[in-house]
Amino acid sequence: MPKAVRIAVLVNPANAPSTEFTLRTVQEAAPAIGLQTQVLNATTIAEIDAVFAGFAREHPDALFLAGDAFFLDRRVQFATLTARDRIPATGNESPFVKAGGLMSYGTDLAETFRQVGNYTGRVLKGEKPADLPVQQPTKFELTINLTTARAIGIIVPDQLLAIADEVIE
Repeated sequence: MPKAVRIAVLVNPANAPSTEFTLRTVQEAAPAIGLQTQVLNATTIAEIDAVFAGFAREHPDALFLAGDAFFLDRRVQFATLTARDRIPATGNESPFVKAGGLMSYGTDLAETFRQVGNYTGRVLKGEKPADLPVQQPTKFELTINLTTARAIGIIVPDQLLAIADEVIE
């Protein structure tokens, strides 16, 4: 979407770490690539519906969903609303894309849980948590839903499809 300029960023203020990280990252990156952002908050199902009702007045070019367990749980609601309003939406969790969202780029959740299990095993075997190294994700996934792209009139470049870890057709 090379012509996208106005990006709505939806955060859950009840999840302070995710909200703070998302806002800091967006505020640094958006101006550098010529994007205008509108930050919106939602902590309930009704607030998500209200955000989308507001899109009838000010339709964004795209929507970014911050990483959040509540948002992940509401992925079908988001997929339904973005399809209805023809809003390209992205986030960082592939289950959203599998439910009908456009695309995601984020950590491989299975790999993250594997790391958690590894750490838990080490602690249970007697290692002190303070002695364990801090690890950050090293594996990321790009997931694209071509069915959604076609439904909202987006042509996904072949170069992007070629690097995607998963393409849903």
